[in-house]
Amino acid sequence: MRAVAVVVDLVRACHPAPTAAVTSFAAALAAAAAAPGHRATTAGRVAAAVGLGQVAVGWANDALDAPLDAAAGRTEKPVAAGRLPRAGLGAGAVLAAAAAVPASLALDSGLRGTGRLHLVGLAGALGYDLGLKGTAVSPLPYLLFFGSLPAVAAGAAGRRAPRLLCAAAGLLGLAAHLANTVPDAEADAATGVRGLPQRLGPRTSRTGAALGVAAADAVLLVRRRRELGPAAVALLLCAGAAGAVGAAADGRTGFRAVMGAAALSVAGVLADVAGGRGALLR
Repeated sequence: MRAVAVVVDLVRACHPAPTAAVTSFAAALAAAAAAPGHRATTAGRVAAAVGLGQVAVGWANDALDAPLDAAAGRTEKPVAAGRLPRAGLGAGAVLAAAAAVPASLALDSGLRGTGRLHLVGLAGALGYDLGLKGTAVSPLPYLLFFGSLPAVAAGAAGRRAPRLLCAAAGLLGLAAHLANTVPDAEADAATGVRGLPQRLGPRTSRTGAALGVAAADAVLLVRRRRELGPAAVALLLCAGAAGAVGAAADGRTGFRAVMGAAALSVAGVLADVAGGRGALLR
């Protein structure tokens, strides 16, 4: 039973929801960009590289933030609650990051430089954990990592991702960064975390997140509306509407609306991919 509990806590410490979402999104884009007969292997290689990187980022975050999480009473965090050793989780983060290096370089079998691009984004994400999260430039790692993710996914399939899609992904990453801080505003204030969202305050951060989602949707719809399928267009329009609600509402309602808007935006991209049109990959 103890071994099972440790595994469960390790999964919790890697931030499973965002890890699974980011990895699945990258793998789906890679599969759509790949030639028939190579989709499963390409998606698998991307999932391995991105998944290992996300696990490393999640574990590093919980290991480095353990004292702050404990001070804020965050008992849902396994290290802060004393269920996992901080040093052990930190070592796990180092091992996961090390394993992500060869997994990323293997992506170069598609387009040369793809693996290095992922490692640059991963380095930025780890830099966020290591201290950038407490500075005014805290959004930069999100912009870098998410903005490069479509290029990594397409590059693994031997294709170049459109700048349009990379720009939209970067805006969604920025929105995610701003929105993620809203529920933790009180804890961050108590522990002295001073990233850009904390400096702006929860209301401004939530509004900025909603505007980021709306901008991402606008970029995609304005340039590709006539090429997108009806499902993709509907989802992107719904995302814009949810973002507007998020900008106007207060508290949990606003936060949930913004996160829903971001999810609808991703669903719109995947609907375009799954529908076979692939307008956003051209």
